[in-house]
Amino acid sequence: MAEIVVLGAGLGGTIMAYELLPQLRPEDRLTLIGQGSRFQFVPSNPWVAVGWRKAPEIEVELAPIMGRKNIRFIDAGAARVHPAENRIDIKDGSSLTYDYLVIATGPDLAFDEVPGLGPQGHTQSICQTPHATEAFAAFERFCAKPGPVVVGAAQGASCFGPAYEFAFVLDTELRKRGIRDKVPMTLVTPEPYIGHLGLDGVGDTKSMMESELRQRHIKWVTNARVKQVNPDRMIVEEMAMGGQIAAAHDLPFAYAMLLPAFRGVPALRGIEGLTNPRGFVLVDKHQQNTAFPNIFAIGVCVALPPIGPTPVPVGVPKTGFMIESMVTATALNIGALLRGDKPVHSPTLNAVCLADFGDGGVAFVAKPQIPPRNVNWSAKGTWVHYAKIGFEKYFLHKVRRGTAEPFYEHFLMERLNIKKVMEG
Repeated sequence: MAEIVVLGAGLGGTIMAYELLPQLRPEDRLTLIGQGSRFQFVPSNPWVAVGWRKAPEIEVELAPIMGRKNIRFIDAGAARVHPAENRIDIKDGSSLTYDYLVIATGPDLAFDEVPGLGPQGHTQSICQTPHATEAFAAFERFCAKPGPVVVGAAQGASCFGPAYEFAFVLDTELRKRGIRDKVPMTLVTPEPYIGHLGLDGVGDTKSMMESELRQRHIKWVTNARVKQVNPDRMIVEEMAMGGQIAAAHDLPFAYAMLLPAFRGVPALRGIEGLTNPRGFVLVDKHQQNTAFPNIFAIGVCVALPPIGPTPVPVGVPKTGFMIESMVTATALNIGALLRGDKPVHSPTLNAVCLADFGDGGVAFVAKPQIPPRNVNWSAKGTWVHYAKIGFEKYFLHKVRRGTAEPFYEHFLMERLNIKKVMEG
């Protein structure tokens, strides 16, 4: 009998549990550890923040589903992982041991690295559904007394699609309310250019995103290092390649949303051989940690090197399709180990993304994610907005059913016919 534990019950961890089940032997036991009892469909958080969705619409109670699938579910979260002992301390004071561990925690949100950043400071967040709910309450107050808006990401961020999405969704909602003319908007990003996305651009994302910003009268600051956020002003330094300050910006705002930098969660940080200095998990091409070979990792918690030097630190995103490929490879590799074989499966690390703009959107495919690429494609249109609505409903339906069918592959590849794009 083997004890297999998945640490993290978000997008990656939940589908990880589903895909592991078929790989297990009858005597093996699978445990899923979540930080709370509910799954959140994070890609819909920009819609929650403007009132287009309510939290219960994009959340799923996991305990009943896991019970039906005979997966032990713990919702107290992990306090500390002890790899040398094959043990995890749980925040409720208990602990459990494992034979194989899959880390799928997602990130810790480093709001504290910029004074005044985050829900405990002076900016909103869409990184978690409760944050997005708070952001909507603040947005309603803002609409009663509109003023300047600043949206974007702080230095070190590695997820830029939601920042663009929220800027454009916010613009769409403000126009619906008839107050867009009262709201000057600025996008702030550490990217070296608009549409970089942490990927050095995909297809024509640079010109597409710039064109969209111009059409919507949204100004922007790239190479941006946010120095401080005050209650109604943001101090932003625009950096040059040599580390000099090229320009300083004092941006007033009545409403602001900035994505923070990510780092590894406290339960993992500082474990030599397991994580890098930022707390992200070190893995090889099979998603396996070399220091502790019975530990695998998938999703945002995995350490990936930046795409290249930039004036301001810019991380590499892990999109849903990439995470799914990590999940599938890891499930097959653990299945092989359970049967006495060696892990041989590797994820594709291709990027496929739908970025909603509220009344349109951009889709892109990067194969592989890091250039040079075999496929480097992007397209825009109203169809992206409706495709993302369809994908939200599809994904949540699959989570509620507890199916192991590859979500992204089936929906994006087959239903949207992106398979032809991927094949070049």
